Amino acid sequence: MLEIVILAAGKGTRMRSEKPKVMHPLGGKPLVKHVVERARELQAHKIHLVVGHGAEHVEAAMVADDITFSDQAQQLGTGHAVMQTLEKLQADSTVLILYGDVPLIKTATLEKLIGLVDSHKMALLTVDLQNPFGYGRILRDARGAVIAIVEQKDATPEQQLIKEGNSGVMAMTTAQLRNWLPQLSNQNAQGEYYLTDVIGLAVQQGIGVQAVKAASEMEVLGINNRQQQAQLERALQQQQAAILLDAGVTLLDPARFDLRGTLTAGQDCVIDVNCIFEGAVTLGSSVEIGPNCVIKNAQLGDGVHIYANSHIEDAIIENNCSVGPYARLRPGTHLKAHAKVGNFVETKKAVVGIGSKINHLSYIGDAILGDDVNVGAGTITCNYDGVNKHLTQIGDNCFVGANSTLVAPVKLGANATVAAGSTITAPVNPDELVVARTRQRHIQGWRRPTKK
Repeated sequence: MLEIVILAAGKGTRMRSEKPKVMHPLGGKPLVKHVVERARELQAHKIHLVVGHGAEHVEAAMVADDITFSDQAQQLGTGHAVMQTLEKLQADSTVLILYGDVPLIKTATLEKLIGLVDSHKMALLTVDLQNPFGYGRILRDARGAVIAIVEQKDATPEQQLIKEGNSGVMAMTTAQLRNWLPQLSNQNAQGEYYLTDVIGLAVQQGIGVQAVKAASEMEVLGINNRQQQAQLERALQQQQAAILLDAGVTLLDPARFDLRGTLTAGQDCVIDVNCIFEGAVTLGSSVEIGPNCVIKNAQLGDGVHIYANSHIEDAIIENNCSVGPYARLRPGTHLKAHAKVGNFVETKKAVVGIGSKINHLSYIGDAILGDDVNVGAGTITCNYDGVNKHLTQIGDNCFVGANSTLVAPVKLGANATVAAGSTITAPVNPDELVVARTRQRHIQGWRRPTKK
């Protein structure tokens, strides 16, 4: 049985923030959520989250049936943090210890680590570092076996030259933890109970320490400040971009791409620079997305073309539609096949029928448009009376002239024509032309005012 302890109690002083460090985002979700996702991929029986600073915020965000919370009221070191979970661990478990601010660790690496643990062995994840400053150093004997970890502040000058560092990630049995943790001492430069001291205790008791090296420093890098947060954000985005490229998606510049959720794509999709994808986004085949677009929780069908600087949220766009540039599709928008929404058009809770067009400079909210409708520039649906929202219905093949105002609730029958500049407040029958504007007047001899 596998149980996972995630240490997430620190304040993160160097983040210069009131927010708990593990709640800062990476790829659109809290750091600790990345670690919890790895734990679930390992099919852990239980996940124990050790919380401290801002515990209520962490618990509110992470509450789930498979997570228990342990409070570390005083941050007295990593060993002290794990002590808070001892009574909750099953006696026959393998325990994996992770860190809520180390978000890019790989499931495959952790599987190797767990596989080494038994009653006679524990496992430790190490990493080769170009600059090991700040890391605990791995001490090995003449045969190469791990014998201890020495923290930076306690290391001798010779020990500080060692490049192999401690990631902090380790695995052992519950019985081993319950044996070693009460023996930890805080007689060190930090005055803390170091979890790393269990390595020396294991060696003393003849328990083998099996070391696994991480594939890269980035995999075990923790986030302690904004620079590291930005560094890991780019690393995560590069990883996600590489996955999409391998799947056949064209990214015109993978370095200028951000995925803050999930993105699935069909064949021959092209994504231009500076696009941001949030939530769950699905692209059909042959989708083209221009530069500087933001797409959140949306479904795009085959052959859809999104032009530059468009924002799409909680929308469904069927096959061969065209959107933008500079369009905004707000939640509840549904474009049916071959529909077109052009530049500076905003939609909200709008169903736009097959082949219908809203080409420019219009607002269509709380509306249902039939097929082959043409909406002229400057048209708005007046959907809000100050208290309630009302529906506008436009039948098939309607033509709405430029600068028209449709005051909801109102319905236009099929094949109706609205003359430009009209304000419509009453139903329009099918096949009618409606003109609703004041008569044009000509005043002879009128003089413009002049400055005094």
